[in-house]
Amino acid sequence: MTAGESGPAHAFTDAAGIIDADARELAALPAAIPELVRRLGGRVPTGNWDYEANRLRIQHRPGAGISAMYRMPAGTGFNELGVSTEEITVPGVAATRVLATHRAPGVVVSGWIHPRDPRLPALARAADRAFVQETWGEGDLLTKLKTVAYRPLRRAVLRATFTTRGPLRIDRTIYLKVGRPPAIEALNLRHRLLAGTPVPVPPVLGPEIAGILALEAGRGESLSAAIRPHAGADLDPRDFISLLEALPGSAMALKPRGAWSDSTRRYQQAATLALPHRAERIEELTGRIEAHLAASDRGEQVPAHGDFYDANILLHGGKISALLDLDSLGPGYLVDDLACLLGHLAILPTLGEKNDGAGAALERFAAVFERCVDPRALWARSAAVALTLIAGSRGLGEERWLQVAEARLRVVGALVRRADSRA
Repeated sequence: MTAGESGPAHAFTDAAGIIDADARELAALPAAIPELVRRLGGRVPTGNWDYEANRLRIQHRPGAGISAMYRMPAGTGFNELGVSTEEITVPGVAATRVLATHRAPGVVVSGWIHPRDPRLPALARAADRAFVQETWGEGDLLTKLKTVAYRPLRRAVLRATFTTRGPLRIDRTIYLKVGRPPAIEALNLRHRLLAGTPVPVPPVLGPEIAGILALEAGRGESLSAAIRPHAGADLDPRDFISLLEALPGSAMALKPRGAWSDSTRRYQQAATLALPHRAERIEELTGRIEAHLAASDRGEQVPAHGDFYDANILLHGGKISALLDLDSLGPGYLVDDLACLLGHLAILPTLGEKNDGAGAALERFAAVFERCVDPRALWARSAAVALTLIAGSRGLGEERWLQVAEARLRVVGALVRRADSRA
């Protein structure tokens, strides 16, 4: 999409021809960029700079706003621009109204120069090589500093690699989790709760800095990588249940957070925005998921991880070596954690042939998980998790995201059919 374009006509309407507010907000982001660049003191790109092809990240919170990051061309005055339809009133943020008509007031879009995220005041420090070197270098040389995850206005994760200065070069890696200060304090508390328990979690590194939590790198490879060679034939699914059962009872005192399946309609909206031509199919599947959720047994509330999937589980020598991302640790349900894992395993093959073995791993894990929880609830909640991942396909690049989103919708259908068969 080039400057001045507002996107395809179908982006503004749903299947029934009704104006879709979220689609209008999505189209407003690139439309607002030229004026935001001007108000932030930069030079407006000339020519046919394709904003959509240079969108680096997008975060959609249905009904609450859409935020994204865009790469800017040389000569703009800055490398990356953050934009959002959420209301932001802090210094350093510009705002403009776009897409106004005689029938609609338009959409207000705010913008900022990355990494000065207005809701993550510590991000600029975490992205500052000199600050990272001084704070966590321990005499070693900072050789790499890379952003590995970023949800604008919400949180970010950076990976810092240090190398010894002597003739023997040894690398050391740490991760910097950046969030709003209260969220980082809560995450630090969760790491302290698990310290000294049988649950392996990365140690926290000092010093304490508001908005940043530094962690040692976990040992091992992700579950998705571990299952590629032999479809996880050497892994025991019972180990993953045992890991969850080892979460301490003290986690029950933490603030509960909803499972993915608790926001099914919200993610239906996001999926429909990504695939408007599949709106009826998405509506039908969502209704079937909700029917299964209402009719199945969720089980008793227990300590739960809250985001238990392949990227957050590291293995070494066939055994679980680290549990990552404790942000959602607290009261929850075993079936939701197990469903989170199955839902992610189910969509892994949509990311390429290297993940084809995930299908066999899914069957092995499911055969064990079904004996621990209500199978109908398990598959319905797995389908709900897969539904949440459709909109995330947009982050995979302009050339392939639509194909991946369609494949993930088919996965949702397959998981719903499994719930149907258990009804």
